[in-house]
Amino acid sequence: MKLGIVGLPNVGKSTLFNSLTKAGAESANYPFCTIDPNVGIVAVPDERLGVLEKMYDSAKVVPAVIEFVDIAGLVKGASKGEGLGNQFLANIREVDAIVHVVRCFEDSNIIHVDGSIDPLRDIETINLELIFSDIEILERRISKTTRGARNDKMLAKELELLNRLKAHLEDGKMAKSFETDDEDELAWINEYNLLTYKPVIYAANVIEDDLADDGNSNDNVKKVREFAATENSEVFVICAQIEQEIAELDDDEKKMFLEDLGIASSGLEKLIAASYRILGLISYLTAGPTETRAWTIKKGTKAPQAAGKIHSDFERGFIRAEIVSYENLVECGSYNAAKDKGLVRSEGKEYVVQDGDVVLFRFNV
Repeated sequence: MKLGIVGLPNVGKSTLFNSLTKAGAESANYPFCTIDPNVGIVAVPDERLGVLEKMYDSAKVVPAVIEFVDIAGLVKGASKGEGLGNQFLANIREVDAIVHVVRCFEDSNIIHVDGSIDPLRDIETINLELIFSDIEILERRISKTTRGARNDKMLAKELELLNRLKAHLEDGKMAKSFETDDEDELAWINEYNLLTYKPVIYAANVIEDDLADDGNSNDNVKKVREFAATENSEVFVICAQIEQEIAELDDDEKKMFLEDLGIASSGLEKLIAASYRILGLISYLTAGPTETRAWTIKKGTKAPQAAGKIHSDFERGFIRAEIVSYENLVECGSYNAAKDKGLVRSEGKEYVVQDGDVVLFRFNV
């Protein structure tokens, strides 16, 4: 899973990126300090892996991972060459979802690029830059498609879609609000990799005092939540500064620190939960003496395709999947004990893999 982090300068974007990835992207109180796109790989915290590691005495543990891409702060006019942001938008075209950091705190020591705190104005500024960038992509595609559309029905159909989609964006609307049930059109839209078609997770950046009630007493957070609800986006509340402090702690210290603050989970955990929800993802598990591992798949994935995540041979030669739920396995204390109680099932090609399934694939190539 790959997530792109966007936002205006000085909203806490790079501070959040640093704390999530511990990659040390430069962070300073002035616009455009992020000159290069920063990329960090983060392990998805999953307590189940540690339990299975002990049970199987695994030589290694391989968690699921998320790749974060942090780009320079975007400003109004970025798509026309203002600031430095637009040249980096290409770096987030390949991401699965966009994490949009929105400043929801007042602090006279940290300059706001527009001089005041207004999360809805900030969201609109970023969205317009993403729209302009997408229009540019569509214009290039229109130019290319026009040449062959006279003699090709499918190209003519695509050209008609491109013009409708461009008009939709020129109205200031995001591509994800464009409606079509046509399978060809949906396939083309997916192919264009438009930034405004990607799912969005808003990170509402607050001060420490607003964390305990999850930002419910912060009017700016309320505005972000109301806006996000209109486009079916996710919102999570963070304090980027606190996240940076948490990043320096080991797991036990982290737990105590969060408890002292009255918070159930870290920003990274909230972000991962929101990412999995909005992208419709789950994790299944494999375990043995060699390794214990989490595999990320789309909800609704059938057993052969889930096996294909491990190796294409597993999918090609799929025979069956032997499955026990993580809860049943832990309750029984071992795979053999679960098997004796009839809790290990043999499933075929139509089985839909569930979150927390511990799976052993049988295959023959």
